[in-house]
Amino acid sequence: MDTEERLEKLERELFAEKRRNRWLLVAVGLGVVGVLAWSLGTITPTAQAQGANIGPKVIRATQFILEDENGKPRAGLSMSKDGPRLTLADETGRPRAWLGVSKVGPRLVLADETGNPRVGLGVDKAGPGLVLFDENGKAIWSQP
Repeated sequence: MDTEERLEKLERELFAEKRRNRWLLVAVGLGVVGVLAWSLGTITPTAQAQGANIGPKVIRATQFILEDENGKPRAGLSMSKDGPRLTLADETGRPRAWLGVSKVGPRLVLADETGNPRVGLGVDKAGPGLVLFDENGKAIWSQP
């Protein structure tokens, strides 16, 4: 294969990766919307069951923690100086997924069973980005 053929092949692969990144970003966005819709759907009946027939109730807080039946924190929604953050933990209580929005833009990080980040997805002024991490949490590949 000569240089021109190799360059064309690399350009095709780059185009395919960018297309996959866009679809992944869309899928993550739809997932977040689905989780929020589900959350709002479960809050409304609870508020109504508590006698909230006089109108919608507003709950204001800087942090919510969801615990499993054993009292272990499994999910948290918090507000920091950087912005809102949703954290999801596994059955051991170890954080495995983070979704946050800061001044830079939205970020999603997925971690392995040891808690090390393995995939990061985000959007900033330059556009979408994807980062893959090794088992020690060191970035091994990124696509801006």
